[in-house]
Amino acid sequence: MNILLDEQEVQIREAAAEFLEGECTPALVRQVETGTLQYSPELWSKFAENGWLQLCLSTKAGGEELPLPYLGLLFEVAGYHIAPIPLHATMVPALIIDRYGSPEQVGMLQSVIAGELILSHAVAEQTGRWSTDAIATLGRVDGNELVLNGSKTFVGSFSASQQCMVIYRDASAPNSLGVVLVPTDATGLSSEPLVSMAKDGESNVQFKEVRVPLSARIGNAQSGNLIARELMDVSSVLYASMLAGAARRTLDMAVIHAKQREAFGQPIGAFQAIQHLCANMVNAIDGTTMLAREALWRMQENLPYQVNVAQAKSFGNEQCMMVVRSAQQIHGGMGFIRDFDLNLWYRRVGSWSLRGGTAAEHRRTIAAALIDQPKKVRIGVVPST
Repeated sequence: MNILLDEQEVQIREAAAEFLEGECTPALVRQVETGTLQYSPELWSKFAENGWLQLCLSTKAGGEELPLPYLGLLFEVAGYHIAPIPLHATMVPALIIDRYGSPEQVGMLQSVIAGELILSHAVAEQTGRWSTDAIATLGRVDGNELVLNGSKTFVGSFSASQQCMVIYRDASAPNSLGVVLVPTDATGLSSEPLVSMAKDGESNVQFKEVRVPLSARIGNAQSGNLIARELMDVSSVLYASMLAGAARRTLDMAVIHAKQREAFGQPIGAFQAIQHLCANMVNAIDGTTMLAREALWRMQENLPYQVNVAQAKSFGNEQCMMVVRSAQQIHGGMGFIRDFDLNLWYRRVGSWSLRGGTAAEHRRTIAAALIDQPKKVRIGVVPST
């Protein structure tokens, strides 16, 4: 893996940054927070028109089929601007459909690319744990239908979506998971909004005898565990990319303030304590960025990546929170005021750090690969259970 961006990667990142710089302001983010949709349809439409949704989807789906690290760059920029669009909620299931879906399901991605179809994905349940062991929603086969019962929580952009990708446990084979697309207006499905710290449209979702055709299942009964795990890993690593982007924006805010705010006749940035704090912030952001990019590169190259995803998300959860807290400290009292723009980024980093797995949960994955098995250790490979 080359950690330096090539010319095309730089151009794409700069183009996305220029677009969001002009279209996504803190005022828009605040407006969306208090709205009913909790995303900006206008920004989402423009985002799709610019072709950002097709970057890493395959040519059979109508995409450009660029490597996955390009998508990581896009998510870093989206995090930097905390774009109020259902990008994460939609692109995670879109990638899974592109790889494992039937021809009919892959055909749906044309509408995703056009910005007409918004997706969501439902993983976590009442315990909130980000683990395949915690999946309790049951799916049973009844003729040509799959019947779902259970509940999901912290489902991002559910109210904005038309299809939700759901991980369930096979009622006839408890050790087997499945992944299925469920219309959000299906009979027996209900939801209630959650007011998260980020205020970005999460929901609790209940399934009561929700029936969908078996053809809505992604893959087959034998591939369900693999697809469910990949869905969770893609979701986690893209959260890490957004964390890195958002944290970098708060560093930029803190540096600007440190150059302008004076104490004892000089800018506070001249004091070693502030300089060291900013240096730690840079290390934290660059570390998260590199770990996330490496995980995406390993996915692209079909190399073992689960431990790399866990490293990126566990590191980013803690270190990016350190960054936004440090940015608040550098700003002093006003950094903690809700009306100050820094608060927008603080709340999103705090919320994203709890989604897609906590630091403790991802450390279990790392520990299992390192020391929990009486075998030769191979970094990057999680022992089979």
